[in-house]
Amino acid sequence: MTHERKPLGGKLLTKPFWVLLSLAMIAGLLLIKRFLFGIGAVTNLSDGYPWGIWIVYDVLVGTALGCGGYSIALLVYIFNKGEYHPLVRTALMTSVFGYTLAGVSIFIDIGRYWQMYNVFLPWHINVNSIMFEVAACIGAYVFVLWLEFSPTFMEKLNADKAKNKMNKVLFIFIALGVVLPTMHQSSLGSLMIIAGEKLSPIWQTSWLPLLFLLTAITMGYAIVIFESLFTAVALKRPLEETPILGKLSRIMIPLLVLFMLLRFGDLAWRGQLGNIFTNGLLGGFFVIENILFLIPIVMLASAKNRMKASTLFWSSGAMLLGGALYRFDTFLVAFNPGPGYHYFPSASEILITVGIVSVEIMAYLIFVKKLPVLPVVKTS
Repeated sequence: MTHERKPLGGKLLTKPFWVLLSLAMIAGLLLIKRFLFGIGAVTNLSDGYPWGIWIVYDVLVGTALGCGGYSIALLVYIFNKGEYHPLVRTALMTSVFGYTLAGVSIFIDIGRYWQMYNVFLPWHINVNSIMFEVAACIGAYVFVLWLEFSPTFMEKLNADKAKNKMNKVLFIFIALGVVLPTMHQSSLGSLMIIAGEKLSPIWQTSWLPLLFLLTAITMGYAIVIFESLFTAVALKRPLEETPILGKLSRIMIPLLVLFMLLRFGDLAWRGQLGNIFTNGLLGGFFVIENILFLIPIVMLASAKNRMKASTLFWSSGAMLLGGALYRFDTFLVAFNPGPGYHYFPSASEILITVGIVSVEIMAYLIFVKKLPVLPVVKTS
């Protein structure tokens, strides 16, 4: 497969783009209301539920979906699997969008947003805070991602000298790009350990940091596969990457098996397996999660199936849904702050989330059409 890349070109202001822009503008108007009248004017958050769909989807799920660059970097630069190098740039772009918009979501969610700069002032830092570690790592990783992606802009501008200089120091940022997600993805799991008995014992475990890290890495591989196939169909490109995606999908199987062994082994060790069947709705969510995790294990077990684009698409989609539901369940569904507290996202929260996703998709379209991101398709 060629490593040559060029802008896709084509019309940018298509009907889907206008729809996305309309959704983004609606979200923008609601955000004006949020910043003028406070977070309570547009959300159903409370003292019991201090974070809702913005944090859970845009940050917890969004950063996991943005682990494509991290997961591929582990293969290419740590395990020296150079055959996956053609996937690096598109995976990195996914990470850039996922993490940047996660940072935007955190800014939107903070009550006193005008004091967010305090996170970066040494005399205000609480080094014992898990939330500080997450904020610092995500903030640093966003900066690192844009630096890693900067050669793409340099190619577009024909700035060869600048690109060569960046390539000489890029290994430093690649190393940071591996360390930082490892730290904060595990720390996202640690956040719910401190919730104690407020989190259902089906999900509450000291293994949460490792379980969150495993699912983040696996979701990183899944989003690379899903995005590559979806983009090929949506932009009417040949499915020429299917063989390499098939090899990539095989890596998800041992990661998912390890995740499920740890999870069920932990439940059995703590004597909580029975809660799956006696906990009503929560037990149902747990079952759905694990069915979604089992689907890719079963579908990808056959080498022949791993070469089919349809199998790769649906199995990676199931993995993404399973990982997203696992995070939603841990942070919202299975969390009970006590009597009198209830939470369901308001219409404004949902519309703002949809608007943020719309911005991400629009940015993706702009980048692939205007920058050398996608590989050149060879024609015979």
